[in-house]
Amino acid sequence: MENNNYSILLYYCYAQIEDPEAYREEHHLFCVENNIRGRIIISPEGLNGTVSGLKEDCERYMAYIHGDPRFAKTEFKIESHNKHAFAKIHVRVKPEIVHSSLRHIDPNVRTGKHLEPEEFKALKDQEDVVILDVRSNYEHELGRFKNAITLDIENFRDFPDKVKELEHLKNKKVLTYCTGGIKCEKASAFLLEQGFSNVYQLHGGIIKYGLEAGGEDFEGKCYVFDNRIAVDVNKVNPVVISTCHVCGTTCDRMVNCANPSCNAHLAICEKCGWELEGACSTECKEHPEKRPYDGTGYYQKNTNGYNPYKGLFRRQDKEKIKTTIHGQKDSRVGTDHQS
Repeated sequence: MENNNYSILLYYCYAQIEDPEAYREEHHLFCVENNIRGRIIISPEGLNGTVSGLKEDCERYMAYIHGDPRFAKTEFKIESHNKHAFAKIHVRVKPEIVHSSLRHIDPNVRTGKHLEPEEFKALKDQEDVVILDVRSNYEHELGRFKNAITLDIENFRDFPDKVKELEHLKNKKVLTYCTGGIKCEKASAFLLEQGFSNVYQLHGGIIKYGLEAGGEDFEGKCYVFDNRIAVDVNKVNPVVISTCHVCGTTCDRMVNCANPSCNAHLAICEKCGWELEGACSTECKEHPEKRPYDGTGYYQKNTNGYNPYKGLFRRQDKEKIKTTIHGQKDSRVGTDHQS
């Protein structure tokens, strides 16, 4: 029996951060000192992260986030795992916490009505309701809600241009969903801005729906942004909807093409994976920079010589930040290591 003594946390919070770079350094240092790994984006509009760590380290991390009044409302989706889901910690400052072309929208001012998983489940099959997937092609091709409308988009920033295709649905109740809820905050707000009057969003996204409502009627697997690549969601009536990109057989085994110049996210069965050495085509297999294939289809960046402190401090007040973070650790989460 697996010893799932690690946690994987998925979260976001729209909140104003006046000095994102200073907070990035503080946040990065806390992660390093508490062995938290993952990808975290900090921007003037808030936080967005997926991280992993031992359960007790993740508890301290959540307490650290909640201890800051700006992020007290942050909700974490928590999954158990048997190891770290990341090899490194990356904390970066970006203009937005999810890349979009909707920077003018503040979800704290206006957004679609949040539906908890059980509310979404009760509403989704009603006659005047449509379910809208706001994720990218490679995500919804692997898994999506039964009868969901999907959009042909490569990136979320393409979403606004596709809304004109939904004009005929303005008299319907539109239920939006994504992986963890973050994209729906702006997608649902944009729909309201465009004249849709009854717009909702699945609070906490697919992951929370699987954790709290059993994942019923989510067909296929959910693409995730860590080294698991894809996870099961539906414990009630699961089905496989994706097919192997190469041979067309039913397959929900998600891989990244071994050719780094391609790096497409595709379903490829184990047989074709080995035959093409992790590539999605003969051309990619023959590419001179093709990465060695180990059967997983996941390619972790080289961690040789990895130093988690590298690039940590980019300002002159290093000692001030160190003092600040240690003081916050003492006041917010205590100094005892909980077991």
